[in-house]
Amino acid sequence: MCGGFYCTRNALISLNTLYIMIGIILIASGIYATTGSIVTSLPIVGGIVGCGVTLIIIAVLGLMGAVKHHQVMLFFYMTLLFLLFLIQFAVATACLSVNSEEQQKLAEHGWRTVTPEIRQKVQNEFLCCGFNGTFAPPDSELPP
Repeated sequence: MCGGFYCTRNALISLNTLYIMIGIILIASGIYATTGSIVTSLPIVGGIVGCGVTLIIIAVLGLMGAVKHHQVMLFFYMTLLFLLFLIQFAVATACLSVNSEEQQKLAEHGWRTVTPEIRQKVQNEFLCCGFNGTFAPPDSELPP
């Protein structure tokens, strides 16, 4: 029989346990990406590990609130989840509002500002010589 507080409590415990496992997987994948030299951008790896740590902290708060039936802790848990929802909604809206022309401008700006070492890695990986074709721009600092 599922009803009332016990069903909700068991569902919260299960869900937060799953969130803790996902947080551990995020942290482990960030560490693996760094040690395996899969991702060379430290801010990206830091963001993945930071998301994992944040997810674990929020999940532990919800797990403790559900196990102890602590209403204040559950209130802060719900408040944090609501704030997280608002942040995700704002980021999704911002991402969807960028049209293809702006995406092209952002990509070109990123290509111009990236270090020559990273540019060389990208060109070697994709067997190309520039951003828009088979030639490097005149202001390129890459060796011939």
